[in-house]
Amino acid sequence: MIGYISDNLLLPILDFFYGLVPSYGLAIVALTVVIRLALFPLSAGSIRSARRMRIAQPVMQKRQAEIKARFASNPQKQQEELGKLMKEFGSPLAGCLPLLVQMPILFALFATLRGSPFADVPYTLNLKVLPADQIATVDPKPFTSASHSIFVTETDHVPVIASLPGGTKIGTGENVQIQLQTKSGEPFSKVLSDVENGQSFLPSWSVTKGESIVSVSEDGTIKTLAPGDATVEGKIPGLAARSGFLFIKALGQVGFYTEGAINWDIAILVGAFGLSLFISQLLSGMGMPANPQQATANKITPVMITGMFLFFPLPAGVLLYMVIANIFQALQTFLLTREALPDNLQAILDDQMKQQAQTPATAAAGGGSQAGRLPFEPKGGSK
Repeated sequence: MIGYISDNLLLPILDFFYGLVPSYGLAIVALTVVIRLALFPLSAGSIRSARRMRIAQPVMQKRQAEIKARFASNPQKQQEELGKLMKEFGSPLAGCLPLLVQMPILFALFATLRGSPFADVPYTLNLKVLPADQIATVDPKPFTSASHSIFVTETDHVPVIASLPGGTKIGTGENVQIQLQTKSGEPFSKVLSDVENGQSFLPSWSVTKGESIVSVSEDGTIKTLAPGDATVEGKIPGLAARSGFLFIKALGQVGFYTEGAINWDIAILVGAFGLSLFISQLLSGMGMPANPQQATANKITPVMITGMFLFFPLPAGVLLYMVIANIFQALQTFLLTREALPDNLQAILDDQMKQQAQTPATAAAGGGSQAGRLPFEPKGGSK
């Protein structure tokens, strides 16, 4: 499903925006905004549900405890009353369904930005080399990799698969060639022959595991050397992987620290991601009673996630998408926190805010009476 959404929805949108403004960086920004706008109703439902549950949860927990205690001997009546409670305030799980619905699209968007044209596309083949006397008893099962859309020009891309007609089990002393072809069976090399500078998109093959087991030539021919397990990987260069945007040196660049140097563009993107996440969490608590535990989580979570992404191998183009998506989420959260609440929830919120305002005043009054007493004077005053 993810590949289908990427090929038939996201890439056409990307092509459209690149046709308007020939910049892959701007195309990423535009694609992100379009997808977030399309998912606005679903994400708004999740934000609304989270906001309402945060207000209603203390009351719901108290009412649930009362219902369970009151109808402990009557399970049917207990379920009936709990159902009425859910109908009054809504289910805590109501915000999960919109998230689940939009997940395939978000995963597809994430996969799209990690592939061509924004990054080099890998094809990985896990091989098992068997002795010649054993391979004769193996029933060949053709191997076909997952399909990846490869950009060969700024507006043309083709779905390409890697295949081994005889399968991934190979006998010692054999030579087999990895075939790169389109879904229709046309060799990828023939596609490139009709493209200007097409040779630059030929894959580079390497053995990533088992160099003593197999070797691979530049044209993808595998030569088996000894029995064992091996992995061969081919990478097709991404058309825009080395294209820059604003302060970003290359949209396909991966890693905060590479080859002994700090990539400051990656550091800035990760920092912007953490800051935008922190602001979004602060906005989600606007107009709500103070919650010390939630406030601590709001401070720690962005730091932890930001620290993780400093060393998580994500291309700069993906990080750019994440920053834009977070900014959009923060704006959406700000708008929805100003939305009117149902009357029953507004009454509960007003009561919570009133109690919170009274608590400091009570504490101050108590502190003042203690401060006004002499150190040696008993609590009851002098006799």
